[in-house]
Amino acid sequence: MWRIRILFTIILIVYAVIFLRLFYWQVVAADSLRLAAEAQYYAELTLPALRGSIFASDGNPLAMNEIGHLVYAEPGKINNIPLFSRGVSGIFGRDETNLARELSQPGRVWIPLAHKVDDATAATLKALHLDGLGFENESRRYYPESSMAAQLLGFVGSDTDGKDKGYFGLEGYYDRELRGKDGELRMEKDVRGAPILIGDSERIEPQDGRDLTLWLDRTVQYIAEKRLKEGIEQYGAKSGTVTILDPKTGGVLAMASFPNYDPGNFGEYSRDVYKNPIVAGSYEPGSTFKVLVMGTAINAKLVTPDTKVPETGPVPVAGYFIRTWNNQYHGQITTTQVLEYSSNVGMVAIERLLGRDRMLSLIHAFGFGVPTGVDLEDEASPELRPDNAWADIDLATASFGQGIAVTPLQMVRAVAALANGGWLMEPHVVKTITDSRGKVIPIPPKRIRQVISTSAAHIMTEMMIAAVDKGEAKWAKPAGYRIAGKTGTAQVPVAGHYDAQKTIASFVGFAPADDPKFVMLVTLSEPTASIWGSETAAPVFFRIADDLFSYYGIPPQ
Repeated sequence: MWRIRILFTIILIVYAVIFLRLFYWQVVAADSLRLAAEAQYYAELTLPALRGSIFASDGNPLAMNEIGHLVYAEPGKINNIPLFSRGVSGIFGRDETNLARELSQPGRVWIPLAHKVDDATAATLKALHLDGLGFENESRRYYPESSMAAQLLGFVGSDTDGKDKGYFGLEGYYDRELRGKDGELRMEKDVRGAPILIGDSERIEPQDGRDLTLWLDRTVQYIAEKRLKEGIEQYGAKSGTVTILDPKTGGVLAMASFPNYDPGNFGEYSRDVYKNPIVAGSYEPGSTFKVLVMGTAINAKLVTPDTKVPETGPVPVAGYFIRTWNNQYHGQITTTQVLEYSSNVGMVAIERLLGRDRMLSLIHAFGFGVPTGVDLEDEASPELRPDNAWADIDLATASFGQGIAVTPLQMVRAVAALANGGWLMEPHVVKTITDSRGKVIPIPPKRIRQVISTSAAHIMTEMMIAAVDKGEAKWAKPAGYRIAGKTGTAQVPVAGHYDAQKTIASFVGFAPADDPKFVMLVTLSEPTASIWGSETAAPVFFRIADDLFSYYGIPPQ
């Protein structure tokens, strides 16, 4: 009896093993076995899709495609492998012996030889009249404006599989829309791997990528880059940025930064310049931040433009003394004069009127501490300390823009709210997306929230006009125009302390003040000719503004 039981058990085990093996083949490994079987009978070649183009607002291309060529070999059609290898290897600089060995491997149907080959090289290859040499069109990324708006555009490189992939800027953020969907050429092959001419074949055409049209104006971008480069050279700055928005829509009219690079030859540059400092970098805004604090106090009806605050000497705060930038004091001054004199002492008085909760609320309301939502891949946001970690000295210094880090884009879009009636906008670079069938998909302007009232915004505009007309930078202002603005000079933190001789000089403003066409921020990092924003960043701002008045046809008033 025990022998029968043992035999029965063995039979059950055998049947279980057979059942599990069949289950594995038919269910678990079904897809991989099917693909392996198809690979024995079919040869496949990817047909790359054309990447979408990127256009400026005037319709001129900033990123487009040149027609290149995918060059491949079909070993089954090659009659003389040594001759083929000798002809091709000389043009591509490949090892002749290794190529011949690769072409001689059994079962190889398609062998890519080179991607993105130019027309001249393709013509040379075709002139060899080699059997088994094939060509397919594929795109090569081309930037007709060279380095213009490089860090806004990004570039196209290769992923781990050798396929095109966008990195940084628009190329990275909109990579899925731009790259499209590759096609496929599929042919039945025989046991030797040669295509069967009367066998099944299938060609799936690629779906080209979508095109992007930007808010960016090429002329505005050119002006910004030209004047910024001149300013960096004139004032001996380490680097600099210019950001220009349409305050009514949040559209990015220009983004300029130096140093930059040529996206068509990105491999020749240091990776340090790939990221866009306007969205990925941070700095302390200095006195430009005062207009936001003052605007909040005006909005809360805590002060008016004529309210008097004391500026009689250094102000003690938690064991520290807050001084004016030039150590000069004017006694009782109006809040308008606080901006005109750029008084840190006066701003501490405003901060104390606001109180802790309102100060923290305005920082969050104007969008600091979180990304703006701009459609650029490399955006980052400097972290703020937790609300319960702000000491009295932190709130005091934040009132004049020290001890708080922002990105240039965060700062300029916050000031844009003063220019458009109080609305914080979501900034956008792309205005419309066009698919391969010609359908246009608009990206409408997006309001986030109203941060101050329209009346408060108008009052702040007049106060900022007075700050320009009577402030330290009045000498550089174009005559006959109402420009609202504010200078900024922030010391650079180094090894736990501030370096008095290293600053970020800046100027932010909008014009024409009564119906703003643009809002602009200029930053210069560590200028050596002067550390002050009024003597470096402000002149660059006014030169750009003067050029824009001419470009937009805005006459003096």
